[in-house]
Amino acid sequence: MAGEKNYYKEALEALNNRRERERERCEMRREEVYAASPEARETDIELSRTASKLFFAARQGGDEEIERIKEETRRLRRLYREKLEAAGFPADYTDMKYRCEKCHDSGFVGVDMCTCLKADIARARLADSDMGPLADMQRFDNFSLDYYNGDNRRAAEYNLHALESFAAHFTKNSGESWLLIGATGLGKTHLSTALGVEVIRRGYDVVYKSVQSMLDDFEAEQFHGASPDVIRKYYDCDLLIVDDLGVEMSTQFNISCIYNVINTRMNARRSTVFSTNLSQKELRDKYADRITSRLFGSYKPLVFSGVDVRRQKLSR
Repeated sequence: MAGEKNYYKEALEALNNRRERERERCEMRREEVYAASPEARETDIELSRTASKLFFAARQGGDEEIERIKEETRRLRRLYREKLEAAGFPADYTDMKYRCEKCHDSGFVGVDMCTCLKADIARARLADSDMGPLADMQRFDNFSLDYYNGDNRRAAEYNLHALESFAAHFTKNSGESWLLIGATGLGKTHLSTALGVEVIRRGYDVVYKSVQSMLDDFEAEQFHGASPDVIRKYYDCDLLIVDDLGVEMSTQFNISCIYNVINTRMNARRSTVFSTNLSQKELRDKYADRITSRLFGSYKPLVFSGVDVRRQKLSR
């Protein structure tokens, strides 16, 4: 896992803690039943003994005895539920109450990670990313083409389908990277957010930052003693999305950091997405050839054109 957090470990610990708290609540409910119904208590104790009987019967290989104990277990469970209801409790009152019935809050179904654990990891990653506030508002399915006309609409539709397909078929170390170019307000941030959210939900490690936020982290690590983990995520994550390339100051330090990120990720075949308001000529004027040659030579370009969508929404 990249970054400062191990999202898998934290999500699994949260599941384990939840299961332990429910076990404690379950024991409290059982004590409540015992106090109210001695008959239910005796039946439950007798039921608990069948587990050890079944274990020893299995070791001795007695099939008939195993089946007899299983039938006795089923009878005692029915009787216990009857005793609960007779004492005024729901039949499942002392059962564990799981959030996820598929994995019983273990996080795994067999050897496979359960969808509930994947969802918890995705939510944690989203909360820590710059996409968090936009995740519910900027999705592929609510990207409207109504604000584009003619060739601009055809370009927007192509961009939408290209990034949708990239998200749907995303794999680690594919080396597939994108450069989103166009003026402000034409949908670059919407689609890059939608891309990041979808890839996260598919279980991958995504970092989404503005270029200035990324460079602030590099500066903190280089000059202010921050942990190397602060910048390691930019090299190691499965997908890096950097917004607003070109708004940063053109210092040698900033250019070196951007180059190192681009070059390291290219060599490792890790996917990267840059979005920028600058034209191709402006990018060439701002950055050295070692950056632009990689952006224009190895990244797939998506050009956004038209009239500022935000301005159109306001006017309507």
